[in-house]
Amino acid sequence: MRVVIQRVSEASVMVDGAIVGQIQKGVVVLVGIVNEDDTNDIEWLSNKVVNMRIFEDEQGVMNKSTLEIGGAILLVSQFTLHASTKKGNRPSYIAAAKPDIAIPIYEKFIQQLQNDLGAPIQTGQFGADMKVALVNDGPVTITIDSKNKE
Repeated sequence: MRVVIQRVSEASVMVDGAIVGQIQKGVVVLVGIVNEDDTNDIEWLSNKVVNMRIFEDEQGVMNKSTLEIGGAILLVSQFTLHASTKKGNRPSYIAAAKPDIAIPIYEKFIQQLQNDLGAPIQTGQFGADMKVALVNDGPVTITIDSKNKE
């Protein structure tokens, strides 16, 4: 699994002109899933997302997590995170899991994030044409891949 985490002051996702997910202070998490992803990837990434210390403490140091500040999470599926740009100018998405594999993993990731955060999270709509609006606070953007734990 690959995620892009963006610290936001607000964010929303629209599908067909209707808001399907919306948060205030917290993180937007874009997630891409591959066939090899499993429970270990879900648990490891969820822990990282919820506990990543990217919010400022009283001294202005990024030392607090989404969990610690009572922040929200907006999770958006994005298969393009696994684009291969090796050949030519047209990205290949062959590494991204097909919906029959990706949807159950995505749903388990939602549940794990909710368990780790101790609160419901907001989501986009898997496979839909989504319009994502956000105010990136900082800006702070972090990328993490569960297969390349750096």
